[in-house]
Amino acid sequence: MFDRFKHAVVESFVGAVALGFILGDVILEFVEVFASPVSSWVSRTQYRALTPHTATVPGFSLRDALPHAVRFFLLLLVWFVLLRWLYFKPLKKETSESVPNSELVGRLQE
Repeated sequence: MFDRFKHAVVESFVGAVALGFILGDVILEFVEVFASPVSSWVSRTQYRALTPHTATVPGFSLRDALPHAVRFFLLLLVWFVLLRWLYFKPLKKETSESVPNSELVGRLQE
């Protein structure tokens, strides 16, 4: 069942398009790992300017980047597993045509 599914996905290029979308998400999550601490720092700085007596954490917090880092590694793992399953192993060719061809060659030789 998985072989037929794999054959259909590879032959129709749906697998390549899906892998492209997943790779795009991987790249966006990688960028978000660095952008999320900066954006949370900017929002905390603006909030501190509005309310001067609140105790907020100054500087960058790496806890803001942790969910994006985990998502990045999981998406990268899923992308690599799908790439390996779909494209690193060649598709098995059906050899149902080899039997009729040998009978035809035998008839032609007679």
